[in-house]
Formats: sequence, structure tokens, C-alpha cells
Amino acid sequence: MARNVVFISPFPTEATLRFIRAVSKMEDVRLLGVVHTPPPGADALFHDFVRVTEPMNVEDSIEAIEILKKRHGDPYRIVGVLEAMTVHVAQVREHFGVPGTSSKVAELFRDKARMKDTLRAAGLPVARHKVITSASDATELGAEVGYPIIVKPLAGLGSRATFRVRSEQEFLSAIASTNLPVLAEEMLVGTEHTMETITIDGEPRVVSFSRYYPSCLEAVENPWIQWACVLPREIDDPVYEEAKKLGVAAIAALGLETEMTHMEWFQRKDGSLAIGEIAQRPPGPQLCQMTGLVHDVDVYRAWGRAVIDGAFDGPWERKYAAGAAFIRSVGHGRVIGVSGLRETHQQIGLWLVEAKIPSIGDRKGEGYEGDGYIVVKAESTKKVQELIDTIVNTIRIAYSS
Repeated sequence: MARNVVFISPFPTEATLRFIRAVSKMEDVRLLGVVHTPPPGADALFHDFVRVTEPMNVEDSIEAIEILKKRHGDPYRIVGVLEAMTVHVAQVREHFGVPGTSSKVAELFRDKARMKDTLRAAGLPVARHKVITSASDATELGAEVGYPIIVKPLAGLGSRATFRVRSEQEFLSAIASTNLPVLAEEMLVGTEHTMETITIDGEPRVVSFSRYYPSCLEAVENPWIQWACVLPREIDDPVYEEAKKLGVAAIAALGLETEMTHMEWFQRKDGSLAIGEIAQRPPGPQLCQMTGLVHDVDVYRAWGRAVIDGAFDGPWERKYAAGAAFIRSVGHGRVIGVSGLRETHQQIGLWLVEAKIPSIGDRKGEGYEGDGYIVVKAESTKKVQELIDTIVNTIRIAYSS
């Protein structure tokens, strides 16, 4: 008998559709959807779906699943991949008594201040931080950790709405024009990396690593930088083993049972490591894709196998290195030209996996992901780094202003 798997997916973004496509092909699964905008054309893969007008409203999602339940029977699993909806999905899941991450655990991952408090209580290295509700809070933290200080939303996503303040005056000015509370923390200085896992019953079954060039904060502060994320083939350096220990301990401290995780961590100049933050969801689109590429596996199906079947098809072998360069340039307004594409393709074509190039007339992207990206894969890390250098040093975007 087919199992009813409800995917809460408000909008048919390509990132979400990759997971939907994978789950639709799993054995004994009847894929049902709770959507605002249903997927079009060949991606209309839901056996049935209910539309909601307020996708962030928990009660609307519950009502939608009640309709699906009357049509098809009890839900077997209720899933989603958007970080902004992790607590939402958990609350809906609990309403129907469906297994999966609890709302308590989901809230612990989502609230960055509580997350860091929990990790610090477990003896794990994280940035010293404080929830800022007033000017006095800001002054106290500045006196404790010094400057610069990083300010971000309590339940932020990636590095969005994250910024640095370099003095008490700048800090006080910033919070005066910001909706409080916010999270503020000492700035971790060093190289920035990530660690991904597929965790089942509290045990990470596979671990993967990547590095950002430069850090996400630098990319946010300098919107012209064409930054990159590289997954090295070689992960036998002792620093990765140390990072793995931190990541595994963080997952245990936060009480996660089964999900894919994405942790950002830093290696300071003195060699010590510190956790930036950790999320209980798949990493961003290109990083998720590359996690599959370097292991030569369908990572989207692997996620489905974990959260639906509680299974992992492994072990995985790290066969390749991969990298993604994010395309941006100086300027504002709309794209009026992209140069260097032919030269770049001539040099990277053999290793090219996927490219999204901005079109003439597109508005400049507001996020640090930029206006497009290029993903490459090769057998050696050195080759991938050479390909990334070619991309970021050759392609340029011209804007209308």
C-alpha cells in the first residue's frame, strides 16, 4: 500500500523541485502537496495537492492536510526543506502524530541565540553572544567582547540581514534603526567552512565538507565580489576530523534525530575551531547539489530515504572535487551585458556541470548569491580551484547604473 507523504512546499522553486522530483520516484510513496502555487508542466508530480492562501499559517497547513487525509488516509510523513518553515512543519507534524523532528528541537535550531546557548552549555566553541533588546545590552556586549561585532536576526537564514559594527557608536546607531530583539556576537575571524551530514536516529551516517572563498560576511559586505564554495576531494586533514567531532557533538546537544544538517564553522588564525551555526535542513541549492556530485550520488533521493524511510544507502566514497562560483559585479539596476562567457567556456567546458547566467534586463540580485552561478566538477581539488579562478577572473556583468 502506498504511503502518504505530504510535502509542504509553498512555491515551485528549482531548489525545492529537485527534492520533490526525487521523492516522487521513491517506492510505495503517494506524494501529496500543500502549496500556494502548484508546480507547472512536467513538475506537476503531486498525486494530489491542496492550495493555501497563507503558506506560513500553521492552521492553514493543518486544514489542507485534513482535506488530503479525508481523500487518501492518514499521512505517513510530513516533510519540507525550507529553513523558514522548519518549526511550521514540525508543528503540523505533531498535530497529526507523525514521526519527525519535534517543534522543540526545530525551535532550538531556528533560534540562533538558544542554539548557541545550548552548544556553549555542552562545552562546544561558539562565538560569545547576547540577545540585544536595548542600548544597554549593546554596550555590555561591546565591553565584554570588543569590536567588531556581528549583528543578525534571531531566526536568520544564511547571512541575510547580517552586518558588522566596528564601534559602540556604530552599534547603538544600528540598533536604533533595527527591529529588536536581534542577536549580536563576537566576530569569528579565520577561514569559513561547512559540514553537512545525513543523520538518522541521532547518528551522522555521512559527513561532507566545503570551504567558502571568501567568508559569507565578506560576500555580503562587498556585493561586487564573485565568491565561491569549494568541496575538496581530500578531507583526511586532521582539521576535518576535529570539525567532525564538533559537528557530531552539536547534533547530539541539540537533540536531532533524523534530518540532513548544514553547519558553518571557522578555523581561526591560531588553528582553533569554532561553530558559527547549524541548521537541520539540506544546505543551499548549489552546496546541496555539489554534495551529491563529489560522492557521485543522488543527494535529493538520499534526503528522501532518510526522512521518509529512515534509511541510508551507503557508505559514500568521495570521488571528486566540486565548486560553485557566484556571478556578481559592481553596479546597480538591470543587467545590460555579460562579458567573458565565451573565453570562460573554452577553458572550463570539459568540467562544467551547470550554469545559470543572468539575462539582459534582469534586475541585480539583492542576495549574496548574486545574479547567477557556475558549477564545476573534477577529479582533483587543484583543478577545481583553477576552474573557479578562471570564472571569477574572467566573467563580468555590466549594470545600468
